[in-house]
Amino acid sequence: EHPLVDEIVKDIRYKEEVDKIRQIISKQSDIERGSAEIEKIGCFTGRFIINPLNDEKVPIWIANYVLLEYGTGAIMAVPAHDSRDFEFAKKYNIPIREVISEDGKSHSQLSGAYVEDGVMINSGPFNGLPSGNGRKEVTSYLEKNKIGKSDVNYKLKDWLISRQRYWGAPIPIIYCKKCGAVQVAEGDLPVLLPYNIDFKPTGLSPLSYCEEFVKTKCPKCGGEAKRETDTMDTFVCSSWYFLRYCSPHFEREAFDKEEVKYWMPVDQYIGGIEHATMHLIYSRFFTKVLHDAGLINFKEPFTRYYPHGVVALGGQKMSKSKGNIVNPSEIYNKYGADTLRLYILFIGPADSIVDWSDSGVEGSSRFLKRFWRIVFDNIEYIGLNKKRITGTDYSAFPSEGKLGAKLKDLFNTGQLTETEKELYRKLHQTIKKVTSDIRERFNFNTAISAMMELVNLMYKYDEEVKSDNRNPLLVYEISRKLLLLISPITPFIAEELWSRMGEKGSIHRKAWPEFDPEIAKEELVTVIFQVNGKLRDKAEVAAGLPKEELKKMAMNSEKIKKFIESREVIKIISVPGKLVNIVIK
Repeated sequence: EHPLVDEIVKDIRYKEEVDKIRQIISKQSDIERGSAEIEKIGCFTGRFIINPLNDEKVPIWIANYVLLEYGTGAIMAVPAHDSRDFEFAKKYNIPIREVISEDGKSHSQLSGAYVEDGVMINSGPFNGLPSGNGRKEVTSYLEKNKIGKSDVNYKLKDWLISRQRYWGAPIPIIYCKKCGAVQVAEGDLPVLLPYNIDFKPTGLSPLSYCEEFVKTKCPKCGGEAKRETDTMDTFVCSSWYFLRYCSPHFEREAFDKEEVKYWMPVDQYIGGIEHATMHLIYSRFFTKVLHDAGLINFKEPFTRYYPHGVVALGGQKMSKSKGNIVNPSEIYNKYGADTLRLYILFIGPADSIVDWSDSGVEGSSRFLKRFWRIVFDNIEYIGLNKKRITGTDYSAFPSEGKLGAKLKDLFNTGQLTETEKELYRKLHQTIKKVTSDIRERFNFNTAISAMMELVNLMYKYDEEVKSDNRNPLLVYEISRKLLLLISPITPFIAEELWSRMGEKGSIHRKAWPEFDPEIAKEELVTVIFQVNGKLRDKAEVAAGLPKEELKKMAMNSEKIKKFIESREVIKIISVPGKLVNIVIK
């Protein structure tokens, strides 16, 4: 459809073929032509242009995937670095020349377009440049020599409204034979959808068959009129729902400004990656318009976005149409909801594509049984030792969520054995890691892994002290805190064990446990000693040992002395808890 096509094929033998192709392409919609899946078709026009950078002749083709509305409607095809151009060039045997290479070398055969950044090749004076810099250099050269200029092409389209939904937002327009299209008066807004609807499969909006909705009076002349029966895309409603959530029962306006001012913006948005190019863009647009109108006091609706991953089956995204799905009801009926929740969160990073495994579900089930046994056994043991712990009952146990004075009175860490100290330290390290992994990174899988390590250590302690010699207050403290940690992941087991422990109220209403940074520190760490960056010795040292002490230890090491004798020490680099590097001539 480019106006130059008629001119360049006028009175030449290629005109007939070009006209045939143009006729075929004219029957394709712009949406079809812009789709990556459509078959690429086109033909040679018999004409050439001259590349102003190297004076080479470049053939002019017409193609269905090049749209007049994009840019100037004429593109410089780069088959080696655009998948659509590559497909077109392969089909019509057009030469493919690499101009960007990952390793800076040409390749005789390409299996597909290379679309990543790399090093420029076959590009004359621009050879060897990183492609990002090369784009700027080429553009600068074209502008400097007045043979081209840079421009920004926007891919924004009109909002799709062809997909009609009864529950879409009504368009507040009334049609009057006398006055034409008239806006609904502000006092009559919002236009509400009727309930008396017959959902006939006619291909038209069901609203058009509802007379009580369609028939109305013209706001201007008062005469007979009809309402618009098309509705807007449901994205219109989902672009500001979060504002309504702040005051869902507010009747005077769309939302209570004071409530919105208090609650918004949203702290954390979680959704599929497809939201980043659709819903989030629309929501930002609405938010900015409302801000400019003075209705809200913020410009961004969501402070932080986290794109969740996908659970695949056999390496492919689950799909009902393909039949590769896992029915959660079957897993629930066989293993219970907690096992299902635990496995989904443990299967891998929450933002990754992970593959479903039935054996993995079995593993999660085994862990929960193991978890139940150790905590339940601890509860029974605590019950038998109430007087030994407090002299009375549970009332003197530590208050939840903090190392309170009661715990310090009852729990003398100085009297713990080495194994108990290790277990107690592991508890605080676990609280620290689980808190950080969930709160800051959504790494549920590593948080669960940390809890598994603590459970393993509890079993090890149980075996070493022959069960009956366990420290009852220690196992109470660990069991209680562990239940709090796992409660968001396996809520039902946590609630049941919490109740059996004799605690009052729901576990899900209790404070999150805190850790003591001093207790969480490793007592001993391995520090390596290097000479000119090469490992020469290592030592177990107290965590937090000062730099100067580490330097002295390194210099006094017999192994280090062998390498630095009669050599000038230029400097000593000391990193507490990690290494000492001695630099010599």
